[in-house]
Amino acid sequence: MVNLNDAYELAKYIKDAEKQTPVKVYINGDLKINKNDKYKVFGNDGSYILIGDYNTIMADIENLKLTIEDIHVEYDRRNSAIPLYNFLHAEARIEPGAIIRDMVTIEKNAVVMMGAVINIGAIVGEGSMVDMNAVIGARGILGKNVHLGACSVVAGVLEPPSASPVIIEDDVMIGANSVILEGVRIGKGSVVAAGSVVTKNVEPGVVVGGSPARILKLKDEKTASKTKLMDDLRKLD
Repeated sequence: MVNLNDAYELAKYIKDAEKQTPVKVYINGDLKINKNDKYKVFGNDGSYILIGDYNTIMADIENLKLTIEDIHVEYDRRNSAIPLYNFLHAEARIEPGAIIRDMVTIEKNAVVMMGAVINIGAIVGEGSMVDMNAVIGARGILGKNVHLGACSVVAGVLEPPSASPVIIEDDVMIGANSVILEGVRIGKGSVVAAGSVVTKNVEPGVVVGGSPARILKLKDEKTASKTKLMDDLRKLD
């Protein structure tokens, strides 16, 4: 089991992982392809779908090329060290086009919108939303009921390995196009204005903004009402 809190161990896992180029190959012709333990084979009578590693499949069908009438290859990566996260059993709403790598945690009623990217070791807490095209880098942590605004970036910490992960505490609202740099901790209930660059820790219950971000005011009832989350966007039933 990889220790996700140790950047060196995580980097070693990536280095040692077998690099794969997963593909789906559609093939027709006067040929027969038997099922095997190297890749998946679906179909029969000269029409097949092969699912597995590109190099393995292509090596196997090389001697069949004279009998192949048509072939099509679908792919989305090359020599990848980390598979994608299997979210079929997640109790969360995950929209098309999100890229989520393995070994992340996505808790109940979280929402991941189109184009979001979540890297290895990241955590998305219960009821939190990762909005369109937002990025959570390696080991970044969102607490519960956080809104990470569209196109915002939570910096990852695989390089440099000595940096601490970003921690966003519960009930934080981060406006669109914001950047949270390595090692920053944003306190519970705070608000980060759109377009901010946060370079140092933010205490709980304040509003910050600017580049670099600074405290603008204490969070008041007016701000709380403007940044209130909508439960209906998160509930699955």
